[in-house]
Amino acid sequence: MTALAPQAAPQPTDEDDAMPPRADCTADSAGGLTFDMTELELGDAGGTHLVLRHRDGLQEVRLPLSPAADGRLRAALPSSVELPEGRWDAYAQTADGEPERLTPGLNDLRSLVDRVPSGARGHVAVRIPYATKHGNLSVRSWLRAPHAEAGELHIGEDELAVRGRVYGVALTPDAYVELAGREGQEARRAEVQGDGAAFGFTVALPGLPQGVWDLWLHPAGAAGPRVRIARLLDDIADKKPIFVYPKVTLETEHGPVTAGPYYTRDNDLSVTVTAATS
Repeated sequence: MTALAPQAAPQPTDEDDAMPPRADCTADSAGGLTFDMTELELGDAGGTHLVLRHRDGLQEVRLPLSPAADGRLRAALPSSVELPEGRWDAYAQTADGEPERLTPGLNDLRSLVDRVPSGARGHVAVRIPYATKHGNLSVRSWLRAPHAEAGELHIGEDELAVRGRVYGVALTPDAYVELAGREGQEARRAEVQGDGAAFGFTVALPGLPQGVWDLWLHPAGAAGPRVRIARLLDDIADKKPIFVYPKVTLETEHGPVTAGPYYTRDNDLSVTVTAATS
């Protein structure tokens, strides 16, 4: 029998040393975020910050990292700190070091599911951490004042029924929904039924020309604010690939078309009408 020689323990490699720091994220129902990292990943905590950089390259938010329990470092982004709408890339930076791109650890986003903000501040702030396609940590932020949250969507044979809730503004008897065509088509209107902050409306799909139609709520009629209808109050940063709805086929004088709702890259609600393919 041939004896097997003991194997040497694997030695650390440059690839191991180059592993980027990782952050766990916890969201609260008010719209705040907490970031936790181990000190081993960042070394000395003195002067260390978690840095959020907007993709426009012009805005930056620096959050101090302080020692917390279990030898971890913690940075807090409270809901009271404004984070303008957009995508924010996350970095860790020591006092005299270069920023290091963060990777996502564990995300506890349970408090975002079925979140119902009070709307008392006149706006709704939403921050959802997520992993980019390159495996880095970013935060998607929305700041809507006021905000119209899309709820249930029901697609019938020739209509789309939408239920929702408005925050930061009151519904009036003059409320209506505007369907705005992106190609300059004449806008359409849909009547709104309101019950307190809850609203509902129905979009008649026949007669809508081909194109993309964005949905806007006018809670106080033409003289009031114009509010984009969106779905923001959950834990999904990008709705478009997740919420996929069936389309209906309609006969028109120009031939058959398919029509149905979808969420944009910003999680806004739109309706698309396209020529049916054979």
